[in-house]
Amino acid sequence: MTDQPGMQTLLDRAAISDVVIAYATAVDRRDWPLLRSIFTDRVFLDFRSFDPRLYREMSANEVIELARRLSAFDATQHISANHVHTLEGDRATCVSYMQAGHFLRRPDGEHVCFLYGYYTHALVRTAEGWKIDRYALTITAQHGDPRVFEWVGFRGEPGSA
Repeated sequence: MTDQPGMQTLLDRAAISDVVIAYATAVDRRDWPLLRSIFTDRVFLDFRSFDPRLYREMSANEVIELARRLSAFDATQHISANHVHTLEGDRATCVSYMQAGHFLRRPDGEHVCFLYGYYTHALVRTAEGWKIDRYALTITAQHGDPRVFEWVGFRGEPGSA
């Protein structure tokens, strides 16, 4: 069985999935040091399916500041599943399904918007382990009230993002 992955490939796949899961965990727990730890110093962000303005390179600290906007929600829940890995030396890609719930209480009631789709994370092996240097969000469906993103200032305002 020569086509079975070697031990290093299995270890790399597990480490890469740990990074991708850490992304969801850090965002939902508002653990900004953990979130910062999974990125290289420069990151290319492609969130055009969420907001056309979110297609650019930025510093990891800018990525964290952008993610901090999620703190305006009462809660979020990002679920990462079905990881598919491609490894090429010290570069890797992990495509993972995504479900993200965004929950917000307002005086007029409780509002929620769920996004569905997938992330494509590009990673590089560093001395500290695998780090994300590029990632994309592709939204394939949503349900609920998308105004929640405008209400928390995440999209829809001139100059936001």
